[in-house]
Formats: sequence, structure tokens, C-alpha cells
Amino acid sequence: MSEIKRRIDDHGVIGDLRTCALIASDGTVDYLCWPELDSPSVFAALLDSDEAGLFSLAPDWKNARRQQLYLPDTNILQTRWLDDSGVAEITDYMPICDEHSKVPRLVRRVKMVRGSVKFHLLCAPRHDYARAETRTEIRPGGIAFLADGQPTLRLSGTVVMTRENHSAVAEFTLQAGETAEFIFGSDEDPHLDHIATERCFKDTLDYWRRWSSHSSYRGRWREMVTRSALALKLLTSHQHGSIAAAATFGLPEELGGERNWDYRASWIRDASFSMYALMRLGYVEEARDFTHWVGRCVEHSHDDPPHLQVMYRLDSGTELHETELLNLSGYANSRPVRIGNDAWRQTQLDIYGELMDAIYLANKYGEAISQRGWRHVSNMIDYVCANWNQPDAGIWEMRGEPEHFLHSRLMCWVALDRALRLGLKRSLPMPYERWDRVRSEIRDDIWQNFWNPELGHFTATRGGKFLDASMLLMPLVRFVSSTDPDWIATLDAIKTHLVSDGLVRRYNISETPADALTGGEGSFAACSFWYVECLARAGRVQEAHFEFEKLLSYANPLGLYAEEFTAHGNALGNMPQALSHLALISAAFFLNRKLSNEVTLWQP
Repeated sequence: MSEIKRRIDDHGVIGDLRTCALIASDGTVDYLCWPELDSPSVFAALLDSDEAGLFSLAPDWKNARRQQLYLPDTNILQTRWLDDSGVAEITDYMPICDEHSKVPRLVRRVKMVRGSVKFHLLCAPRHDYARAETRTEIRPGGIAFLADGQPTLRLSGTVVMTRENHSAVAEFTLQAGETAEFIFGSDEDPHLDHIATERCFKDTLDYWRRWSSHSSYRGRWREMVTRSALALKLLTSHQHGSIAAAATFGLPEELGGERNWDYRASWIRDASFSMYALMRLGYVEEARDFTHWVGRCVEHSHDDPPHLQVMYRLDSGTELHETELLNLSGYANSRPVRIGNDAWRQTQLDIYGELMDAIYLANKYGEAISQRGWRHVSNMIDYVCANWNQPDAGIWEMRGEPEHFLHSRLMCWVALDRALRLGLKRSLPMPYERWDRVRSEIRDDIWQNFWNPELGHFTATRGGKFLDASMLLMPLVRFVSSTDPDWIATLDAIKTHLVSDGLVRRYNISETPADALTGGEGSFAACSFWYVECLARAGRVQEAHFEFEKLLSYANPLGLYAEEFTAHGNALGNMPQALSHLALISAAFFLNRKLSNEVTLWQP
């Protein structure tokens, strides 16, 4: 296994609602896809050696203490060095997109707070996932980076830069109170010619603080909930209304393993959950934009519009062909490094429930559904009525043979339930008796075929024996009471077989033949937060509180989460992960209510 130069959880993330950059605590931008989140990378050292592209900027202090923090309530990141001889800081941000900005820009502002030190700069983009040959040219506005068939990029700055090994390099010394500034972006962007960006910085600062102030959450964990909301917002597309599952591709679920996926797309499931979390905090505009994006996805679907794909491109495109980048060694030598994701071809019946729940809530708290939107919903629910009893790949996108999964069956019930509720609430035309009959059939099927009387708990598959953490959603979607004895028995079984010190595995691989991959994986962050919420809803509030505090301690120093945890509580998988942060929001929201002894008129 290759040496890990910068750990996954040693990073902060910035973005402009078009793309995101990861910045390590040593001041290195080692991940950036440009100009869109799902475009080819220009910095990918995180997934290989530094030869795959990076932008390093740091003072010449070997023993300084390093720390990172966000400016409060923003996605503006500050990296600081504290040394005996002084204090230095770099403020990194991407100006928030507006109608005058057609392409992203990365701004790096260096400030000497105390003392004096020499800084070293190396900007070495490598186009097209480091597959293209990048060359440099000196331009009046800085150093340009060119590659055949790729966008031309440029770095401008307030200090003199030179070319070396197809990179821009510089050394400069700052005294206390002095600053330097660098802007990386498109060679054709006129903003790169104007280094004075104080107004741009203030506009971006104001944008994020204004957005954060709209949150309705006032509970105990406001800082962590706000950071999670800001992470979710970073993953949304200003142009399209979609939301990516994560900012990155290829970061492994097991060090040295093969479970390495591209999450720079919009999963119907994850995006629907994200909209629910944002709506819960009062962000209804994102829900409106998301429902419009879903409508475009339906219209773009191939031969059978009611048959939704599992996932779509951020621009609502339908094809995400999976390929392997043979030139990249992978984080911790975890191969293959994949781009695209063949899960778009799978059948996952649960997506209809998650989407229908989001549509129902968007109608409850935001914009009323349109006539065309209800027609799409009706066609979708008719599809669920005809296909709910089919095997599928399940929520975890198993690459083995399809099975009858409890979670898929559960969410088909949710799809019917929410459609019926919405139709009645809005007095919309629907075949009520047929939909109600199918809803009852699904409910009966779950109780008859997914309850194991010998073991005394629900099981992950029809007629099976084993467990899956997605079952934790049963009370959260109001299928079963959170205090029902049969559910409590299932919760206890999950605790025994899948939980270790509050960290929850999705399932035991040896008990899951549909998982056709080799190797293992870490504990799943979202499932761990679902477990906390289930404990709280079951009345085990103090246990839930302690487990929640432990999970908060596993965040990186900036409050960010990847997809999974190692046994040591370190980050695994793509980062930041939408599913992790939305599950945190949901758990914090409900647990705070229970700890505050708020009167709840009804809960599942």
C-alpha cells in the first residue's frame, strides 16, 4: 500500500455551486474538477502522487502547528500556521456564481499576521484526470496551462512567478501585515486580470452568511447542523437544481480495496433525502429547484419515463458510463479508480419512495405541484403498482443477482402512501381504490414475508435470516411505530449484529451474497446517525445522546464527514458525503426535541 501523504479527513472543501476543491491542512489543493463538479480533474494528487496535479502554497516552517477553520457560517476556508517566529494564514474561497461569472475561480489570499517568512508556491494542474500533457506559457496576466482538447487555465498573482517542469513556481517573503493574492481559473476569464478582489470576497462572505441565517434550527448542535447544511449546499448545482452524492470520485471504502466509486452525480435517493434535510431547516427554494430538475430527468428518460433511473448526471443527462483510470494509482493504492457509475443501469425500486416523500414535503412546505408534475407522479405510481413485487439491486447497489430487499419493499409502500396523502391534500385526480389496495398489499407482504418468527425480528431479504442497516428507516418513514415491540426486537438485533461502539455497518458481507465484490468496507456514517435517531424515537434518549456525541467526535476538525469510518474512526470514501450530513441533520433535529422535552403531538 502506498504512503498516504494527505489523509481524507485532513481536508476542507470550498465551492461555488458549480464545482468543489479539496484543500489539505498543509495548504495544498490536491483535488479539483474544472469547470464543473463532474468535469475531468485538473488537480488529482489526492488519488495518486503529486504528479497528478496540485496547487501547493505554504510558509517555509517545518515545525509550525497547522490548523484549519471556516469563517463562521460560510464555506470560506482559512488555513493557519503558528510558529515561534510568527503566524501566517491563507484564505481560500471560490467566488459565488452570478450572472456575470461564466466559469469558476479559485482565490487564494495569503496574509502574514505576525513575523516574517518565505512562502513557496507550486501550481501544477494536470488536465483530463492527469491523462493529457499539460504545458505552460507565460502570459501578460500570469502563467497559462494548456493541453490539447482541454480548457486553457491561468494563474495570476501579485508576485512574480516563473515556469518550471510545466508548472508555475514562486518564492516570496512577507512581513507582518503584508499580503499576496493568487487567482486560478480560465485563461479567458477577465476577472483574472483584476487582482483587487476585496469586493468579491465580501460578496461571497455575505452570500454564505445570508444563506446560513435562513436556517430555522436553534438546537444544541447549531454549529454542526449549520456546517452540514453548508456542505449539502456546496453539492447543489446553481444552474440545474440537482445535488451530487459527494464532491469526489475514487476515494476508497477500504484502504487498498476495489470499492471505489464516482459519486459526482445525482442519485434520486440521496438527493431526495438531502432536500428533506434542507426543507427541515427551512430551505424551500432548493426543494423547488430540485423538483424542477426531477421533472427534466423524467422527460429525458429513455423509453419508459415512469421507470426512473437510479441516478442522473448533474445536468439531468441519462448516461454515466463507467470507466477505469489506469494512469492513477488510487488513494492508498486503492484500485481501480473509476469515473462514471454503471449503477445508472440498475433497477432500484426504493428510489420511488424517497422521491415521493420529497415531493410530498415540497408540496407541504413549498410550491404546489403542477398539473404536469402530478401527471408524472401518477405515471410513476402506476409503475410502482405494477412492479413493487420484483427483485432489484437494493439501496446499496449490489452488483450480484437481484433480490427481494426489505428496504425496496418499504419504500414502494412509502411511494403509495405519500402519493395518496398528496392527492387527498390537493384534491387531485387519482385511482384511489387501486393505489390504496396496493399500499395494503405491500404492507401485508412486508409483515408476512420479511418477519422471521423464529428469530423474532425483521430480515433484510424475503424469507431471509440476516440484517441490513437500511431497516433503520422503517420507523423514520412511519411504516412502523418506533416503540412497537416487534420493531424494538429488530433494533436490538441490529445493535447486536451490526453495531460496534455506535458505529454501524451496512450489513455483514459474508451474509449478503448479492454483494459480489471482494474485500470489505468501513462503518457507514449515515447508518450510524439513523441508529441514533431510532434510539431517540424508541425512548432511549440518553443512550442516543451519548452515541450522537461520539459520532460528532469522528468528524474531521472542520465538521465534515466522508461516507464511512475506519475502525479508528477515520474517514473512508468520498467526501464530503451528502448522505452522512443529511442523516446528521435529521438525528440532531429529533434528538434535540427529545432532550428539550418538547411536546410532540404525534411521532411514529
